[in-house]
Amino acid sequence: MKTEQPILITSVIAGADLSAVNNLFIGFNGAICANGAKPLGVLNASTFLGEEAPVTAKGIAIVLSGAALSAGAKVQSDASGKAITFAAGEIAGFSLDAASGANESIRILLS
Repeated sequence: MKTEQPILITSVIAGADLSAVNNLFIGFNGAICANGAKPLGVLNASTFLGEEAPVTAKGIAIVLSGAALSAGAKVQSDASGKAITFAAGEIAGFSLDAASGANESIRILLS
């Protein structure tokens, strides 16, 4: 069982309806993080538009993978807020687990 180790949980007003999502990178605007953008952190709970969304900003968080990646890889957000191997933009953190494809729960050491 994978576990999270949050050091800092903060909140941001949800700038989009996040009620059907969880464990995705969230931007500073309270919406799903854009491809290669610097995330505020990882959404901890489904949240409706305009509500306070809890976000793990520091520590180890569980994030959905957007593609296959290796343990120890630098990661970034894709356009869906999922973790992919870093290619360009801002580094979101480092993968502590490997993923064989999309939609796997992996631990990310947030940076």
